[in-house]
Amino acid sequence: MDLDMRRVRYFVAVAEECSFVRAASRLYMTQPALSRQVRALEEDLGVVLFVRNRQGTVLTRAGRQLLEDAQPMLAMSLAVQQRVRAAGREESHFTVGFMPGVIVTPIVREFSRVAPGVRVEVLHTSITDQVDYLLDGRVDVCFVRLPLPEGMFEVVPLFPEPLVAALPSSHPLAQHKAVCLDDLRNLALLQDHGDVPEWRGPVFRGSAAAQGDSGRFPVTIEERLEAVASGAGCYVMPAGIADFYRRDDVSCLTLEDMAPRMVALAYPKHRTMPELHRFAEISRRMLGPGTN
Repeated sequence: MDLDMRRVRYFVAVAEECSFVRAASRLYMTQPALSRQVRALEEDLGVVLFVRNRQGTVLTRAGRQLLEDAQPMLAMSLAVQQRVRAAGREESHFTVGFMPGVIVTPIVREFSRVAPGVRVEVLHTSITDQVDYLLDGRVDVCFVRLPLPEGMFEVVPLFPEPLVAALPSSHPLAQHKAVCLDDLRNLALLQDHGDVPEWRGPVFRGSAAAQGDSGRFPVTIEERLEAVASGAGCYVMPAGIADFYRRDDVSCLTLEDMAPRMVALAYPKHRTMPELHRFAEISRRMLGPGTN
C-alpha cells in the first residue's frame, strides 16, 4: 500500500492546527470533506490518528509518529519537484543559504569565477529554519551552525565559533570581557533551555502579551535582543551573530565555560550535483582549518 501524499498533507494540517475546522479553512475545503480524507488515511494505515477530548483534537501515539515522519517527507517531496523543474531549465542554477555572522561573498565570488555557466543565488536563512531550507529544496547548499539531524546531510566542518552571553549594557557584568554561566545564574534565560543544556538558572516565561496564542516567549533574535536591552534576562548566541546584531544597549561577553559550536557547510545526502563538491572544496579552502 502506497501512502496518498495528498491525504498525508491533510493530516499534517489538522495536526498542526489541532482542529479540523481550522485546518479545513487553511486548506480551502469543507470540514466534512477533510474528515473523510483523514478517516480514509486511517483506514489505509489501520490506525487511529486523532482523538477528540476536552482539549480538542489530539494526536494518538500513532498520529505523533506519523507527524514526525510526515513533515520531512513532505518537505523532501517538495524539494524533488523543485529540483526536477530546475534541472529542466537550460541554465544551471545553484542556490546558497547563508545566515548572519558567516561572510560568504568571497566564496560565492570565487565559485562564480570557476563555474561561469552557473547562475548563483544567495538566500538568507536562520538557525531556526536552516534544516527546513535544506529539506524543501529552497537551497542546494547551506552554511549552518551544528548540530544538525544525523544521517540526513553531508556536513563539511569549517571553523569553531565561540558562544557569547548578551546582557543589558547597564548590567554590572557588562564591563567584563568574559563570564561563566554561573555568573549569570540570577538572570532569566531568554531562549529554550534545550539551546543551553548547561544552564542552571531560571528560564524566561514572558508576559501573556509577549507569548501570544502560542504560549511561548519571542523566538527571533531581534525580539530576544530587545528583551535583553529591556532587562528581561540574558541570551546565549554564537559570536558571529552577536557581531552582526551589534547594538549600544546590549553587551556580548565570551562564555569561558562553554565549548565553541562548529560552523559548517551542509547539503542533502545522495545528491550528485557536481557543483556541490566544487562549492564545498572552495568553502573548505577559504574558511576551513588553517585558513586563519
